[in-house]
Amino acid sequence: MERKEINSIPELISQGAEAKIFLDKKKNLIIKNRLSKSYRLQELDKKIIKGRTKSEIKLLIKANQIINAPLPGKNTEENKIIMPYVKGKKLSDNLNNFSLEKQKEILEKIGKSIAILHKSDIIHGDLTTSNMILTKSNEVFFIDFGLGYISKKIEDKAVDLHLLKQALEAKHFKNWEILFQKFKDAYSKNYFESKQIFERLIAVEKRGRYRH
Repeated sequence: MERKEINSIPELISQGAEAKIFLDKKKNLIIKNRLSKSYRLQELDKKIIKGRTKSEIKLLIKANQIINAPLPGKNTEENKIIMPYVKGKKLSDNLNNFSLEKQKEILEKIGKSIAILHKSDIIHGDLTTSNMILTKSNEVFFIDFGLGYISKKIEDKAVDLHLLKQALEAKHFKNWEILFQKFKDAYSKNYFESKQIFERLIAVEKRGRYRH
């Protein structure tokens, strides 16, 4: 009896500055618990957390309708999001282990999905391979929309792509140029504003270099 109770306790699998992520293995659920900030007034803190949680839920629901993203459950609280656990391999840890052909296929899928997101004016906000899961059926799921928002701005979409490009260069440096080109091709095929966004990306990169 005791063993069953221990097994049913959600396990902490990740912790960042904004949230703790728990896995409930028994129910196959992820629980994202936004953290309070001691430096904020309690009333303001609650308001900010509630607002950000609601915003992320809305983004996830919208994203789930158009790409592979987990759909939040209705049993959410002011500081929690409960959603299905996506089983698979985190691309940040596994992309380099695949053949170059498979890596290119994956980046093509990512390019198509991000184009669809951006067409709907959804900015992911933390577009790295750490927030992408490859399932057994070779589908790419996008997770953690905690820094996401809605925007029509070319600049915001370019910054999203800049984050992905940086992630590829840092974590998957062996083939990053080939992979980013594959991403660009798929993104361009699926989004009519891609030319303007890639032009803006060059400007975003130049600004980044001048800051160093």
